[in-house]
Amino acid sequence: MRLIGSDGSQLGLMSSAQALQKAMEMNLDLVKIAPQASPPVCKIIDYGKFRFEQAKREKEARKNQHIVDIKEIRLSLNIDVHDFHTKLGHAEKFLKSGDKVKASIRFRGREMGHPEQGYEIMKRFAEALSEIANVEKPPKLEGRNMLMFLASKPVK
Repeated sequence: MRLIGSDGSQLGLMSSAQALQKAMEMNLDLVKIAPQASPPVCKIIDYGKFRFEQAKREKEARKNQHIVDIKEIRLSLNIDVHDFHTKLGHAEKFLKSGDKVKASIRFRGREMGHPEQGYEIMKRFAEALSEIANVEKPPKLEGRNMLMFLASKPVK
């Protein structure tokens, strides 16, 4: 196996027994860094310190990630102008915070006879948000509900 010293220097090729002996002399641990390599690569390090630093890096990576949620905005077939703009404001806020938006319209009673009005409202909603969002899934009628998914545009 190929051995790397605690300071990062190459100690050359040697048997695992010799490498383990060298690690014991330095009072450190022998850790396989690349077991699939030919020959396998091992490093002499303090394993406890190595695990601590690895956990620290993973914690930092988790802290910096953002989980994307799907926020729902419910529209209605006979929505008024001010209500529409209020819903737009909420959707904009969700999209800017990095979440996806699910716009839905529930058809009640006789409204089922006019799905084209629902498509029109969804189209208006998507056009109003076109500067900050892309339509991920176009409006689709599923039973009594019409759904459309919007995702924020990638930042350039």
